[in-house]
Amino acid sequence: MARIFFNGQAMVGGPFHASVADALIGPVRTAPGHRFFSIDDVCPGLLPDPSVDTAIEGELYDVPLEHLRDVILPGEPRELELGVITLEDGTPCLSMVLARGELERGVHKEITEFGGWRAYLATLGRTS
Repeated sequence: MARIFFNGQAMVGGPFHASVADALIGPVRTAPGHRFFSIDDVCPGLLPDPSVDTAIEGELYDVPLEHLRDVILPGEPRELELGVITLEDGTPCLSMVLARGELERGVHKEITEFGGWRAYLATLGRTS
C-alpha cells in the first residue's frame, strides 16, 4: 500500500474519485512550503518550495501499489510526475507534483493563493 495525497480530480466529488474511493483516509493539508498551479484548468500541479509559507488542501489515500502503477500513473498528464511531499503533521507521502522543467516553461497559472483546487474551481464557476 502507498499513501498518496490527491489535490485535484481524484478527490471526493471529482471525476476520477470512483477509482480511489475505497482508499480514502480523509482530508489533509500539506505542510507549509508548497506552491500550486493550474494545468489548463483541467488539473492542478503541486510544487514543493521551501521559500513559501503556504499549505495546500487535499485528501490522503492508501492505495495498493498495483493500482498506483496500473491505473493512477498512466492517467496522469505529462506535466506531472510522482514525488514525495510533506503533510501538515510532518509525515512524508507520495503526491503528483509538477514535473521537472514545467515551472521553467512558464505556461501554468499559479493558483497558490486559493489554497486548494476546489477554491480555485469555484472562481471559475465549477465544482470539478
